[in-house]
Amino acid sequence: MKNIVPVLALSLLSLSVSAQKINTLTAKEKKAGWKLLFNGTDKTGWHNYLNTEATASWKVEDGALTSDQEAQKNGAKGGDLVTNDEYENFELTLEWKIAEAGNSGIIFSVHEDPKFGATYLTGPEMQVLDDAKHPDGKNIKHNSGDLYDLKKSTTNAVKPVGEWNKVKIVKKDGHLTFWLNGIKTVETTIGGAEWKELLAKSKFKNWKGFGEYPKGHIALQDHGDQAWYRDIKIREL
Repeated sequence: MKNIVPVLALSLLSLSVSAQKINTLTAKEKKAGWKLLFNGTDKTGWHNYLNTEATASWKVEDGALTSDQEAQKNGAKGGDLVTNDEYENFELTLEWKIAEAGNSGIIFSVHEDPKFGATYLTGPEMQVLDDAKHPDGKNIKHNSGDLYDLKKSTTNAVKPVGEWNKVKIVKKDGHLTFWLNGIKTVETTIGGAEWKELLAKSKFKNWKGFGEYPKGHIALQDHGDQAWYRDIKIREL
């Protein structure tokens, strides 16, 4: 019985240290050139697409960015949340979880221009979804970890609804790779032969501007459902 209290205290300390790592950078990460895109407390560095600020349609909840559907019902202007800065060659990591039957996405290379009314009109997307209960889950290339409507994941790597999923997206000179929970799910090259074939078989085939901007914003999609994003980090390559 003597050892129970010290062991319990050590366990609690371990949990505390682990929790402190969310939305922070280690000295090693800083040295490697990583930057936080979300500080865990406010929406600094973000704005709603085609807006000058991050509106009340997004909020910070328990150290995560999430769309505020109640605020939108009360008149707050919604829309996808995008980074203030633009990126071309990068490694992006983050964690997400989705509400039951929810739909969202991580969109990149987003060109912000009034002639494009939404982020997805220019930016490719890594799908975020409750695969089991959202209708899109029945569509090939519309599941979590997929390159949305372009290329299906090699493996179903998503965790059950309510659990955090870890993402890594690497884009270097057009070469694109997705990882979900440590498993590589998609690899292709934007503008390459395979990309052109994938594009021709997708909903985007006649969308002028889609995938045509090497440099752009990173967006968290507001699809009308609750999704949470945290520990968002980027390293330019």
